[in-house]
Amino acid sequence: MRLLTGLILFLAPVLACAGLPVQHWQLANGAQVYFVENHDLPMLDVSVDFPGGSAYDPAGKFGLASLTHRLLDQGAGGLSDDEIASGFADVGAQLGGRFDADRAGMTLRTLSAAEDQTPALALLAKVLSQPTFAPNIVEREKTRVISALKEAEGQPADIAEHAFEKAVFGTHPYAHRENGNISMVSTMSSADLQNFYRSHYSAHGAVIALIGDVTRARADAIAQQLTAGLPPANLAASTDIPPVPPLTAPVLLTIPFPAQQSQILMGQPGVARGAPDYFALYVGNYVLGGGGFDSRLMNDVRQKRGLTYSVYSYFMPMKQPGPFQIGLKTRTGVTEEALQVVRQTLADFMAQGVTPAELTQAKDNIIGGFPLRIDSNQKILEYLAMIGFYHLPTDYLDQFTQRVNDVTADQIKQAFANTVYPDKMATVVVGDAVAIK
Repeated sequence: MRLLTGLILFLAPVLACAGLPVQHWQLANGAQVYFVENHDLPMLDVSVDFPGGSAYDPAGKFGLASLTHRLLDQGAGGLSDDEIASGFADVGAQLGGRFDADRAGMTLRTLSAAEDQTPALALLAKVLSQPTFAPNIVEREKTRVISALKEAEGQPADIAEHAFEKAVFGTHPYAHRENGNISMVSTMSSADLQNFYRSHYSAHGAVIALIGDVTRARADAIAQQLTAGLPPANLAASTDIPPVPPLTAPVLLTIPFPAQQSQILMGQPGVARGAPDYFALYVGNYVLGGGGFDSRLMNDVRQKRGLTYSVYSYFMPMKQPGPFQIGLKTRTGVTEEALQVVRQTLADFMAQGVTPAELTQAKDNIIGGFPLRIDSNQKILEYLAMIGFYHLPTDYLDQFTQRVNDVTADQIKQAFANTVYPDKMATVVVGDAVAIK
């Protein structure tokens, strides 16, 4: 009955009020803590992130960061993976994780009552600070990763995404496939994982985010508990990621694949997290391809010509400039036409900028939809973790809608001119074997 009650509470939304009081401090061990106190529901959400994403894979061992993160809860502190899973389930807690090129992290959702919170946090501390990386479990997980990589080799969307990353980022670490490649993963050992863990999971680089039914004093104690057993700072590797070089010429890659549709991805390095132009690019991209049926790409490629079911564009800010991407699928027989329409739409957008009506519509939709982005503790936790990891202002959420509202058409045009270069785009086409120009 307690577990059922807990699961019901997990589904209950928390209405976020304006002016979130984000508290921030640093522990003596160097860990950064971001906390929002909220007693509306008897729940606690916690995340711990480290600079241990795929961009930190060592040469010759692409996929090591992902495999290390994958095995954190597959045996720790003398407990097996089944015992860890059962331990969380017994108190109605939910363990999760996130992983990308920049960061690797774990999340926990638990009831705030001591009889639930205490064992859940103790178990999380073990997962974070005492992973065993047992050789037999490492081999088991390697087999699963390799199987997934083999399956991806037959999926046109995966083929296109991997080729796109290579075309945009070249030899930069952001080009690494998160799961690595088969030949490198197959050679990894338990010692490799232990070494990566010790050098990338120190308290000095940790960012702890908490929101829920605890006091600041308790939040501080939790943060200290979760980081006390982490590897010492003197073992930590550099957290620097090299600058992303811009594309100096267009790149076109066509990959034949037997399918009725072609996968098309276009793009180039975009913008870093926290860049001054971010909000202008964000609002402008809503008009270009981020606003669904409100966007020009959807109107030009789907509505007017019926060349695709869906087309999109987005910026993915990272520690260094992440990708700007335009993507769609289209029938193989109209691949060339669809690609030309996308190119022309982008060129027109760059030349003309946004209209007053488009700007108003974009702002109204972004601002109007913002409350749904922070209507639960879990959603706010994601923002807290992002704010902490990328060193954004603690009032980022409070200022979000105002920053959107302040964007002008001139700022959008200038921001795109500074960031997007249509004559130097990387284009990947998977599926259509005809020559693309």
